[in-house]
Amino acid sequence: MSFFDNAMIILFLIGTSCFFSMSEIALAASRKIRLRQMASEGDRRAEKVLHLQANPGNFFTVVQIGLNAVAIMGGIVGESAFTPYIQAFLTPWVSEPWLGKLSFFLSFALVTSLFILIADLMPKRVAMAIPEKVALVLVSPLMVSITIFKPLVWFFNSLANQLFRLLQIQTLRNDAVTSDDIYAVMDAGAEAGVLDKDEQLMMEKVFEMQTIPVTAAMTARESLSYFLLQDSEEEIKRKITEDPHSNFLVCDGQLDIVKGIVNAKKLLICVLNGQNISLRNNELVESCFIIPDTLSLSESMEYFKNSRADFAAVINEYSLVVGIVTAKDLQDAVMGAWSLPENEEQIIARDNNSWLMDGVTPITDVMRALDIDEFPQNHNYETIAGFMMFKLRKIPKCTDSVNFAGFKFEVVDVDAYKVDQLLVTRLDGVEVAEMKLMADALA
Repeated sequence: MSFFDNAMIILFLIGTSCFFSMSEIALAASRKIRLRQMASEGDRRAEKVLHLQANPGNFFTVVQIGLNAVAIMGGIVGESAFTPYIQAFLTPWVSEPWLGKLSFFLSFALVTSLFILIADLMPKRVAMAIPEKVALVLVSPLMVSITIFKPLVWFFNSLANQLFRLLQIQTLRNDAVTSDDIYAVMDAGAEAGVLDKDEQLMMEKVFEMQTIPVTAAMTARESLSYFLLQDSEEEIKRKITEDPHSNFLVCDGQLDIVKGIVNAKKLLICVLNGQNISLRNNELVESCFIIPDTLSLSESMEYFKNSRADFAAVINEYSLVVGIVTAKDLQDAVMGAWSLPENEEQIIARDNNSWLMDGVTPITDVMRALDIDEFPQNHNYETIAGFMMFKLRKIPKCTDSVNFAGFKFEVVDVDAYKVDQLLVTRLDGVEVAEMKLMADALA
């Protein structure tokens, strides 16, 4: 054959290798979410790609058959195509026995370089950049190749499956989407500028709603303002003036005997109409929605939606009121800093290495703010104040501190045994090393 014929064969083999290389990378890198969206829009090619991804054995087998066969053929044809011409070119400068060896080596290097550059590196980089587009274009000819090589595909697949069984190697791919996958996508979106920091935070909190208890969003028992059935009109007006709210719990003698709720608007209407205010009036007091403190935020929202309520009392296993929660509280827990005035933010950064935190800050918010993966035995507490109690094994006092995960958590304000505020400081490398040495010495 002439040089032109050999060159055409080499180009054909390079093109074939390019096809199989692009197919391999494109089908492996194509995102199922994008393909399912295309398939739902009626693209049959996307359905074929999804089918091949679900059954990758035939696909990988035909790709490897094609790549290896083309590589062998390329070596054979390339050596015979280029060696005589290279040998003729080198004859004036190189003599035997080195002439034949050098000509063969240069021919081998030339063919190998062409395959590496044009048939391997370039197509794979293109396929990685736009995997779905490439996969849709190549899936039909790839299906034809699988049909043509079906006997070989069946033979090698059967042999591989037997070896996998013998070695007890799992080959089924798990495509279940986990919460970690979703967080990774959101992190990538934030890095790419698609999501800003607040949007990412809100979306993360939405996914955490099933694990965060309702007690993390409620107004705690000690902070409640409520009415008693026995309260006089003057007492009711005083409580509204001192601590105005839209709704108030109504109790009988003590907080734990809940009789219902009263809306402040109804009380205002009574005042404007010159009527006496009495909480024993059944028209003023409405029934109160009661939920257990074991519910998560998502379960609480579901309760609120089904009952069309926006206010609920939270009780524990002993039927004691531990707090109240409103629809706005649940919204604030999800929206975070978006829905809170600046003076109500629970975590305030003083600088890059120190933060002021309310004692009632949920431990999940602390983990996110400080980039801490996990707190020890965090099923025993819900807030940063609870963490301090758990670590100190006592009621915290001012200046009490705990060192954990490279941070110093110091109590700076206590009100009637309640941890109001903490100062969190990042420790430098020397302090962290000293902490480890002390821990090793104690151990």
